[in-house]
Amino acid sequence: MLTLRQVRYFVATAEMGQISLAALHLNISQSAVTGAIQELEQLLGKKLFTRSVHGMMLTDYGNHFLNHAYTVLQTVDNAVRSMPVNDTGVRGTLRLAASYTVIGYFLPFHLQRLAQDYPHIDIQLFEYERQDIEQGLVDQKLDMALVLTGNLRHQSIYAETLFNSTRRLWLPSRHPLCEKSHVTLEDVAGEPFIMLTVDEAADSAMRYWEEAGASPSVILRTSSVEAVRSMVANGSGIAILSDLVYRPWSLEGRRIETRSLVNHVHPMSVGLAWRHDAHLTPAMAALREYFRSAFVTQQINMVRR
Repeated sequence: MLTLRQVRYFVATAEMGQISLAALHLNISQSAVTGAIQELEQLLGKKLFTRSVHGMMLTDYGNHFLNHAYTVLQTVDNAVRSMPVNDTGVRGTLRLAASYTVIGYFLPFHLQRLAQDYPHIDIQLFEYERQDIEQGLVDQKLDMALVLTGNLRHQSIYAETLFNSTRRLWLPSRHPLCEKSHVTLEDVAGEPFIMLTVDEAADSAMRYWEEAGASPSVILRTSSVEAVRSMVANGSGIAILSDLVYRPWSLEGRRIETRSLVNHVHPMSVGLAWRHDAHLTPAMAALREYFRSAFVTQQINMVRR
């Protein structure tokens, strides 16, 4: 019997282009995604994807099924939204800050879920840079924040990492490096490189470049992820960015490939932060428990640098 789980996993794989990225997006194992797709193909009697070392490409039947899958998920979503919400009893106001990357590529889905689960929590949302977030937490002008925890500096901030997003090499289709079985930062150093700067991405990048004893040939520094995506897809250069912001297609409809690097490249860690001596209000505790249940907490630490 066709299940909603199979449909969701199929859509995520179709959108991400890779089993590993779909699993990260869904917060499940890769084997669960693979199994669901195999079950779906057996049920339908059709191949939905063409599998290769470069990822998962939809077949003609897969493209046809994807349109119907979107309709199914939208119908289910509408049905869920129409149901009366449960009153958890938690009430209050929560001043929540998030950095650019988190608010753009992670938070919107969870805001919708939080509104369903905690309808009486008034979340006041702010987008700030890391320094302003830290100061807002210290000054108690903010209650909590969702940030890139590896960037935190202030000794008075607790950070609870929710997940780590692997950084990979982004390449245009048919780039020569796509054919290499092992790609190193030394290989990348010889190519025109597009450096993302938003959320201190350039500082994070230079740490692993320096550890490798190499340096990128930067042709552009930009704060726009979409600019990086389009320039890579159109063959202007290559980049190293996290799976969280990866999408297999540019706005122009061109394909972007990814490759893992042999060198150790620090992942991008996303998590919750708050002042270490803050009293957690019911609203703050509810937010923390929501994200703890949504993600396996990988690290709880007080950031002291």
